[in-house]
Order: sequence, then structure tokens, then C-alpha cells
Amino acid sequence: MELLGEKPATEMFNFRSPAFKKLVLNRDRLSNEDLIGLMLKEPRLVRRPVVRIGEKVYFGADRSVLESVIPGA
Repeated sequence: MELLGEKPATEMFNFRSPAFKKLVLNRDRLSNEDLIGLMLKEPRLVRRPVVRIGEKVYFGADRSVLESVIPGA
């Protein structure tokens, strides 16, 4: 919850994960609480990398995004 802040859990959730596909769930029917519960049970459902720089948190950021926000990268 601390990492998400005001963001919806969908920003942190990896819907492309094989672990999610095996669950055969309708993503449109899952609440923030449902998604958080699923991530707690199965960490592979968290979009990685998770990078925190100061007050900002980036989920699943690619190299170009990280290079643009990390000083000197």
C-alpha cells in the first residue's frame, strides 16, 4: 500500500504473468483489494522492476524510463 500511494493496484499488477493467466480471472471484475491480495499470495504478479526514487515509484519501468529519471545513468 505504501508503494502504491494514491495509484490504483492495476499499475503494480502484472496481468501478462503466466501465474495470472492460470487463475482464469476476469481482470475487469477485480477490485484494488483483490489485486493486492493476489500479489501478496503470488509475488510473480507484481510488475518488476519496482524502483523508488525519492517520492516517486515506478513499476515495470523499462531501461529508457529509468535512464531518464536516474541522475547520471
